[in-house]
Amino acid sequence: MAFVSVPKDLTKVKNKVVLNLTKRQLICLSAAAAIGLPFYFLTRELIGTTNAATGMVLLMLPAFLFAMYEKDGLPLEKILWNIVTVKFLKPAIRRYEVENFYEMEETPADQKKGGEHFGKKRRNRSR
Repeated sequence: MAFVSVPKDLTKVKNKVVLNLTKRQLICLSAAAAIGLPFYFLTRELIGTTNAATGMVLLMLPAFLFAMYEKDGLPLEKILWNIVTVKFLKPAIRRYEVENFYEMEETPADQKKGGEHFGKKRRNRSR
């Protein structure tokens, strides 16, 4: 009898389009090829084959990272956006501020109601 393995977590299963690659990987890798290959062919005579190949690899590396890198199910652009949000867009120190009900000033309406506990500090001495 044939045996088929089924993964336990189906959210990690990706739909493969061509050559066992996802649509996202195909788009990123074709963008890398569209940037890197013309650079190599146009510059190999000017700067040499080795330098042109090195430049091509350096130009294609970000697209490869965006295509292949995932951590905890998040692609690279979401990870980078989270880093930018935490480091630059949101404040580093978040303060928890509340209005202390017992330190509020007594208003004339409270005085008429007999609110003698307003404006006084209470201390809990039962420790």
